[in-house]
Amino acid sequence: MPVITFANAKGGAGKTTAALILATELAAQGYRVTILDADPQRWITSWYEVSGVQRNLTVISEVSMGSLQSHIRENRDNTDYFIVDLAGTRDALVATAIGLSDHVMIPIQGCAMDARGGAQILELLQQLDQRAGVRIDHSVVLTRMSTVVTTRAMVAIKQLLAERGVAVLDTPIAERVAFREIFDCGGTLRSMDPQRVSNLDKARENARLFAEEVLRHVPVRRSPGTRSSVRHNVRAA
Repeated sequence: MPVITFANAKGGAGKTTAALILATELAAQGYRVTILDADPQRWITSWYEVSGVQRNLTVISEVSMGSLQSHIRENRDNTDYFIVDLAGTRDALVATAIGLSDHVMIPIQGCAMDARGGAQILELLQQLDQRAGVRIDHSVVLTRMSTVVTTRAMVAIKQLLAERGVAVLDTPIAERVAFREIFDCGGTLRSMDPQRVSNLDKARENARLFAEEVLRHVPVRRSPGTRSSVRHNVRAA
């Protein structure tokens, strides 16, 4: 049951959107996914309350530093992937979640502020490696990318990350209407009506490619569909 944590010390980097897209796509493919909603804004919890029961997916809300490890331990037998969504900050809960992770995803938009927030997470990962000998795999995922224009800031960010040897996923999260609608209307990309959401097919393909790349980086330890179940409630810490 790998733990994948989405972290950026700056809010608004597309972290929650990327986490939800990955979680719902993995669940749709038959993997049992538990989302640990450790963001005080509780956007994913709100989405789940609007959406209702989702097959292979459960959401645990109001996760604290003290309860995080317990949630993972208590749910590991019925989970293939844990997805952790964190607040846009760098605090003790963020450090704890990163320390428990198998892979850390660092979402970055094409702006310098996002890059600096991501750099703080990279520094934290480096400190864990140097001080505790704990090396945690990590990747940057570019978010809210324009499908038409590549900004000079984004080119500079890519170059800077490459110079520092930071892995960047080949699949960025594009700026799509469907990725906003999912929070407003609930449900998943697969349950949306293509007649009402523009370019839904492209959003679905983006999500599929993103999930496939993550699966290559973080392979599951169980086959999809094994003891899959439907979870009926949002659990609070």
